[in-house]
Order: sequence, then C-alpha cells, then structure tokens
Amino acid sequence: MPRIVAGVEYFGASYHGWQHQKHSDQTIQEQVEKALSIVADKFVRVVCAGRTDAGVHAAEQVVHFDIDVERTNRAWVYGANSNLPKDICILWAKQISDDFHARFSAVRRRYCYIIFNRDIRPTYNAHRTTWCHQTLDENLMAEAAKYLIGSHDFSSYRAVACQAKSPVREIFHLNVRRQGAYIFIDIEANAFLHHMVRNIAGVLIDIGSGKRKPIWAKEVLEFRDRSLGGVTAQPYGLYLMNISYLQKYELPKLSPSLPIW
Repeated sequence: MPRIVAGVEYFGASYHGWQHQKHSDQTIQEQVEKALSIVADKFVRVVCAGRTDAGVHAAEQVVHFDIDVERTNRAWVYGANSNLPKDICILWAKQISDDFHARFSAVRRRYCYIIFNRDIRPTYNAHRTTWCHQTLDENLMAEAAKYLIGSHDFSSYRAVACQAKSPVREIFHLNVRRQGAYIFIDIEANAFLHHMVRNIAGVLIDIGSGKRKPIWAKEVLEFRDRSLGGVTAQPYGLYLMNISYLQKYELPKLSPSLPIW
C-alpha cells in the first residue's frame, strides 16, 4: 500500500497528549485519525515521530500512514483540515517510499521550551508558556546547559516511568537565550527520554533562580538517579519544533510558526 507522510501542527492545551487514551478520546492522535479517515473514507491509523505529553504543543510533528486509496496531497491536507478542530492542522502531505518510518527514520528531534519570566502571571500566554515569577539569570542557565551537551546517561533527567531500554542520548545543541520577558531553551538531540526536556528545564530554572550553581546540572547527570534530579517543569511552554530525516526523503522544510518566536 502507498505510504503517506504528513506534518502536523497543534496547540496541545486542550488535549491529553498525542497518544490514544483508554479514558478519553481527547487526544491529538484521535482527532488526526478521525479527520484523515473521513478523507480516505476508511479507517486510518497514524504513526508519529514522537509522542507528546498532555499540554505540550507541536510546530511540526511528523506522522505516516499506509492506505490503499488514491488522494492528492492537497486532498489529504485540506480535506483533513476541514474536519479538524481549530487547534490542530495538517501542514503538508506527500507519498513516500515504504522504507520511511516517522519514528525510526528520524535522526534528530528539536524542542523549544519557553519561559515567561515576570512577577505578574500571564494572560493570553498562560498555556503557551511556563510562568516563572522569580527573576531568572539566563546566563547562569546557559552556563549550566553546556554540561549536558554530548552523549550521556540521562537517567537523572528521565521520568521514573520511562520505558526506553537505554538512558543514553546525545544532545547536539542546548542554547538558552532571553528576548524581553521570554527565555527560550532550544534543544536538539538524536532522541529524547520521557520528560527529559521538562526535567532539564526544571534543573535550569532552579539554577537561573539562584537556588543552585551551574555545576549542579553536571552533578545531577552524574547521580544517575531521578529522585535527585529536581522538579519536572510544567508542560505548557514545551514545543516539538521539528524532526530531521535523511535528505533523500525530500521532506518540506518549514520556518518556525510560533507567534512569539
């Protein structure tokens, strides 16, 4: 059967994450599959590049599905979007070789964690950013982030319930910068563990607030013990930015679509 790959953008505040849930149909996957199934006139099951938690957003998630019906790329995009809620959309779609897999063919994944740093709580950005009322020093956070770059055992930075067989991941870059009241944590790795980005953000926030020294990021890494790894930051400011694949697949390259980017 032909294999279709597609890019998906979503605002995750109203959903219980990407993956199907037994107790709720309010998931991104459920909504995407329903919309694509209407276009195909038969059930469509999608495979995603990386599952996101409840409240997490995506500037470009990647999915694939196999289907034995013929539709144009435009039909998959506009047909699905006409049946999707306003906070989810298909960005693009194309037929691809059957050796492509949204998850296993990915070579890099990039996330951005956005902190709104002022003493007054946010309004319109309440579910688009994570609010920190205490003053954060982004320079201390950036200094700490350097200890995490490279290939390491990230046991201290993954959820206790993480099911990954190996805790070793390679971070290619981890940058921290400020733009007015916003602090951006931009991170790219070969893959991520469950809650890994949020746990890194939690450590960097404690360092930025002065509770810990930058070296603590390295010490947490060396503990290899999640119970010593600090708090898990909230999901609201977390965005899956994009997934990278080999150039041979010729997937579209999009610019970030965040309004506060």
